[in-house]
This record gives sequence, structure tokens and C-alpha cells, in this order.
Amino acid sequence: MSRPALLGASPGLCGLAGVKKEKMQTRLKLMTQAPAANFAPARRPRGATWNSPVEGLQQPLARLTCGPEQQGQLHMTHPLPQPQRLGIAGLGTIGKALARALDAGHLPGFALEAVTARDSAGAAQWMGEQLSRPVDCVDFEALAERCDWVVESAPSKLLRAIGEPALRRGRRLVVLSAGALLDAPELIDLAREHGGQIVVPSGALLGLDAVSAAREGTIHAVTLVTRKPIAGLLGAPLLAQQGIDISGLQTPMRLYAGDARGAVRGFPANVNVSVALSLAGIGPERTQVEVWADPTVTRNTHHIRVEADSASFSMTIENVPSENPKTGRITALSLIACLRKMHAPLRVGT
Repeated sequence: MSRPALLGASPGLCGLAGVKKEKMQTRLKLMTQAPAANFAPARRPRGATWNSPVEGLQQPLARLTCGPEQQGQLHMTHPLPQPQRLGIAGLGTIGKALARALDAGHLPGFALEAVTARDSAGAAQWMGEQLSRPVDCVDFEALAERCDWVVESAPSKLLRAIGEPALRRGRRLVVLSAGALLDAPELIDLAREHGGQIVVPSGALLGLDAVSAAREGTIHAVTLVTRKPIAGLLGAPLLAQQGIDISGLQTPMRLYAGDARGAVRGFPANVNVSVALSLAGIGPERTQVEVWADPTVTRNTHHIRVEADSASFSMTIENVPSENPKTGRITALSLIACLRKMHAPLRVGT
């Protein structure tokens, strides 16, 4: 009479246990002979199935005996997504800074596709001299057709012409002439209707994340006081309308006091920050703005004061002017930082 191998177990099950034990011993032997990192099972692609229970181990086992070149061919990786096509509408100070950043590869996930410019020949010459990969200079319709993202860095009067074709195609539109949005609310409707989006960078201002957070509660008051050197305000429409000459100013002079809507109409190239602040907070009619021409300052200065039920805070920024005295250097950097966030694995800030 033969003795049972295991109490309560059939000979068939005992044989299976022996096979499993043998496989486990083989696997442990291999793991002790090779670094753990080289023995990581291959990832199964989504939707795929292995043909056998050990197929997932075949590639790491091959890495134990293959050279570096063969290992690279065997290793599974996810294909990198294609860069999104970006177009720049307006090749001025800010547009050129963005084009250089894209050309230098400083904005992963984006590729410069095309530009628009008032002087197409001049833009083509500049790109030929400054960019390693010049792109086409096209009209607004072609820009919207070819690009996933359109960056508006042109005179504010062109916002509708730039924005409408882009938003009708469901593109993302980055707006620097934020003041023009107040007179073009239909662009927001277009974005909503066609699945597009309008993005307004912080620009030359600071603290918009805190203002946006405070708006989730109750904001009681927002004030902005802007002081600029004389050169940064020359040619403003309000000065022409009221016949104000500031060219020989010796002491600070307040040029405007009122709401953000009136401020941007009087100074469309100077205080777009007031509209960005109002959109982040309590609206253009309730956001109070003062604009000063100040011969004693050399930087474009903005002081914000916010009173809310969650916090009271005040902030001041002194921006170094760019080659265009109406625009601070930080404005272009803010745009680049805004775009960088769109594909970053870590995003900081509200």
C-alpha cells in the first residue's frame, strides 16, 4: 500500500506544486545574479495581452544577456506626443522674445508654426537672421487654421481679427491686450460655443493668484496705482483728447482716476494690467485705478491693494522697461512662464 504524498492532496496537485517550486527557485537564482532594476517585468501596453504567463518576463530576461544596443531596442516606452503648433500674431518686442524662446527649445511641448506681422518682409528678414528655423508669415485666417495655440501680441484694435478665426476653430487664444476683451465679450461666447479657451497671462502684474483666491470668498475693494516714466505714457489717447502735454513734466502728475474700463480706454497700451486685475477680481467697474506720469521713477510701477473677507493684502512691483518703454521686460517672461505651465509635470500657483 502506497503512502499518500500529502494528506488530503491528490498526486496531480502534488506534481503541480513541484513544478511551481522549481520555477520559483529558478527565478530567485536569476534575481540574485542580476541587479533588481534589470529584472523589472515589462509593462503591458494598454489593451494588449500577453500570449503566455511568462511573456512579460521575456524582455527583462533578454536584458541579462544582450548588449546595450539590443536592450534599447527591446525596452518598451510610450511614444512622445507631438509638439502643439503655436502661432504668434504680432512680431513686436514680446512676439520676438517668444519666438526666440520657442526656437531655442525653451518651451517643451510647443513648436513655432507661423507668425503674422504688419511688415511681412521685415519679419521674414528678422527670422532669417535670428531663428534657426524660420517659419511662414501668414494672415490671421491661415494662422488660426494651422495652429493649435494663437498668441496675440499685436495692437489691441486687432484682437477681434486675430481671435475670432482662432476661437471658431476651437483653438486656445493667449491674449496680451486684455483691455480689448472688455469691448469684445463675444470672443468669450465663441470660446464657449466652439470649445476654445482664452488665456490671459499675469503680464506685468503680480498677485493675480491671490486675487483669484480671494474672489472665491468676498472681495470688498481693489485699487491699482500705476506710475510710469514720461516716455512710457507719451501718445496715450487720453492725453491727446484732453490736450495734456507731459513732455516737460518736472513733478509727478495724476492723469487719471476712475474705474479699470476708463483706464484702459485712455491708456490702451499702458494699463492692460488693470483689466487683468479686474477680470481676476471684482470686474472693471468696481476696480479703481490711478495713472500717474512720474519723472522721478525709471521703472513702470504698479501698487495693488485688496480688501477681502479672507485677507487684506498690498503688493508693489517695479518693472524694468524693455526696448519698448511702454512694456516691461517681465511681460514677455510672464507669457513664456504661462505657456511653460501648460505642459509642465508640476504646476505651482493657483
